[in-house]
Amino acid sequence: MSKNKNVKNRKDDFVTNPCERDRETEVQNDSPISEEHTEQIENTGSVVTSHKDTIIQCLTIIGQIEGHYILPSQNKTTKYEHVIPLLVSIEEDERIDGLLILLNTVGGDVEAGLAIAELISGMKKPTVSVVLGGGHSIGIPLAVAAKKSFIAKSASMTVHPVRSTGLTIGVPQTFEYFQRMQDRITTFVSENSNITKKRYNELVMNTGELVMDIGTILNGKDAVKEGLIDSVGTLSQATDCLYDMIKKERKKKQKQTKSKE
Repeated sequence: MSKNKNVKNRKDDFVTNPCERDRETEVQNDSPISEEHTEQIENTGSVVTSHKDTIIQCLTIIGQIEGHYILPSQNKTTKYEHVIPLLVSIEEDERIDGLLILLNTVGGDVEAGLAIAELISGMKKPTVSVVLGGGHSIGIPLAVAAKKSFIAKSASMTVHPVRSTGLTIGVPQTFEYFQRMQDRITTFVSENSNITKKRYNELVMNTGELVMDIGTILNGKDAVKEGLIDSVGTLSQATDCLYDMIKKERKKKQKQTKSKE
């Protein structure tokens, strides 16, 4: 009974935005999705959920990754200035046990996407990603950044070179910049997945699949076969995996505590 009481207090202790630490006002709501959760989803694309004594943060990365320039208002975007402090908050918040990332993105700003991916890959807490619909372009590093990655059967991933709008031919400095940026992406992907740099570059420079362009489109099974993603799976399989990872992490900490004693 005391355990259930502690769990309830732990849930009630959460504020709507994990970045805010004002605990003076605690809102209790018995509805499945409270107004506070709805507001949090609308503002940050994330929500805190709980199951028994485990609390996870769910983060959505959708549309285009918005970087240093604001995209038109009609575009669906993920703003890196929102996601970066949220990731820091999740990592530092002792109440949050793990992170679930849902991706459906066409890509976007390369440096902003890599910045988010680097933060995710450097987190100590259990992280699981799920590609739903698409994880294209810079969405690939974001998907593989998690400790375990899943992709839906119907989802796809487009691997292609770094590019900008317009031609860059005849400008050596610009071309060299794109080459270095592509190498950063290739290195990150190979270090955080089971694909080699050589094979990833082959997919990037493939000229026989995309009409009037170079690159490769991978469906769910192909992404797993190539070693980009760990498993084809559903949301329930991804959450089950995350809960298992959290349990293992807890046992590991318990052993470390006992050994110190």
